[in-house]
Amino acid sequence: MAEARPVDNENPSLSADPAYPLGEAYDEMFSRDGLTRENYRLLHRRMRSLSVEALGDRQRTLERSFLLQGITFTVYGAESATERIIPTDLFPRIIPASEWAKIESGLTQRLRALNLFLGDIYGPQRILAAGVLPRDLVLGAPSYRREMQHLFVPNGAYVNVCGSDLIRGVEGTFYVLEDNLRVPSGVSYMLANRDASRRTFPSTFREAGVRAVERYPDLLLSTLKSMAGDRRANPQVVVLTPGVYNSAYYEHAYLARLMGVPLVEGRDLVVHDNQVYMRTTTGLGRIDVIYRRVDDDFIDPLTFRRDSSLGAAGLFNAYRAGNVAICNAPGTGVADDKAVYAYVPAIIKYYLGEEAILPNVETYLCRERSQLSHVLANLDKVVVKAVGASGGYGMLVGPHASEAERASFAEALKADPTNYIAQPTIQLSTAPCLVDGQIEPRHVDLRPFILSGDTTVVTPGALTRVALKRGSLVVNSSQGGGSKDTWVLADDAAARSVADRSYPEDAA
Repeated sequence: MAEARPVDNENPSLSADPAYPLGEAYDEMFSRDGLTRENYRLLHRRMRSLSVEALGDRQRTLERSFLLQGITFTVYGAESATERIIPTDLFPRIIPASEWAKIESGLTQRLRALNLFLGDIYGPQRILAAGVLPRDLVLGAPSYRREMQHLFVPNGAYVNVCGSDLIRGVEGTFYVLEDNLRVPSGVSYMLANRDASRRTFPSTFREAGVRAVERYPDLLLSTLKSMAGDRRANPQVVVLTPGVYNSAYYEHAYLARLMGVPLVEGRDLVVHDNQVYMRTTTGLGRIDVIYRRVDDDFIDPLTFRRDSSLGAAGLFNAYRAGNVAICNAPGTGVADDKAVYAYVPAIIKYYLGEEAILPNVETYLCRERSQLSHVLANLDKVVVKAVGASGGYGMLVGPHASEAERASFAEALKADPTNYIAQPTIQLSTAPCLVDGQIEPRHVDLRPFILSGDTTVVTPGALTRVALKRGSLVVNSSQGGGSKDTWVLADDAAARSVADRSYPEDAA
């Protein structure tokens, strides 16, 4: 797209442009025959009305805004400076209301079942007795915490904040790729992207009828307070961060500020008589709820890792006594173990008596000999993942790996098959991105955020992560990925009506 094109009100299309080739993957903006999808027509017309120079100016303004706000993430092991702004594309991803309704109901169903599963495996373990999952798969998982057995969790909500990753297959179906239940991150980028896109395409945003995400901090605070029970009328909530060197520190500080609650580190906490307090300039202040962004291992050196300086000694005993709520609860990681993931449809069926609304991606458990043999014979066609890894680490994308990399992974699989699962390589859907002055398709996934306390709420928006390298399927920011805003339309019929009529252009 080298210059501005005239606006075609009938059915404009970029598909004829060789810079935007439609491949095998489902494209969010264009149908297979190159026609603009209804939910994108309004935005597409606006894109075509702007020159590449104008688009470039808006992209640079967006990036400067992120830099000035300090919206960064950390890349561990990078040779250059580790603090970077997350690459952000100015074109939003747009999801019709009808598609979002299915996503919303599917994620609500999934989190209900996973909370019931956690309450069961840390209690009577009926699902294990019924043989729905192998007992050793659950009880032997590194993230299973025996210390959590038979502890009361308010509302049965072990998982208060969930960020499930969804992908769209070539036929247009959404699949759940994985569930992030421990300390899911990315919601601050969702909020920052929304602020940026509203300023980049203000009139288009208003006309499209986009559902708001700005209430997320209020909803999060309400969810956290609901976990305090009836101990106090206005419970004190804090955000516990590992500190400024953590990759998501910006998010920790950002959410604490928007909720109006203290941001604390382990050294700010003290436990006395199984009550948790924070040090303040006026003395000790009691804490009722901790939104922890610290992994299980580091919460309490008396219970978990003895060398941890990120948590507070005695914190778990206070939690065990019911004097403080920790959100998400320790031990939730067993439910997002990549091997347990394969059984989630069966978990939903067992606890809810329902079929999964959102399907899983087909998964091979390398702990099973026959499935291991299949994976080893097809390493050039599958994605292999370590069951406890995250952030794009410990993963082999077979079609894009070298022979040496595949051979190395084969040896790792043979040495420790229980530590790996594999999945077919799925062509993630593509969406338009501005890359080096051209509008080109890039692969994307979707991370919506679900809150669960006394009620369950799916935020009507999401973080869309983008694989900015051409042909890449890895969307993680730590692996060179970026992000973009996600517009969930409030009404498909209203959006269709707006898209089909003329409208005043945004100010250039």
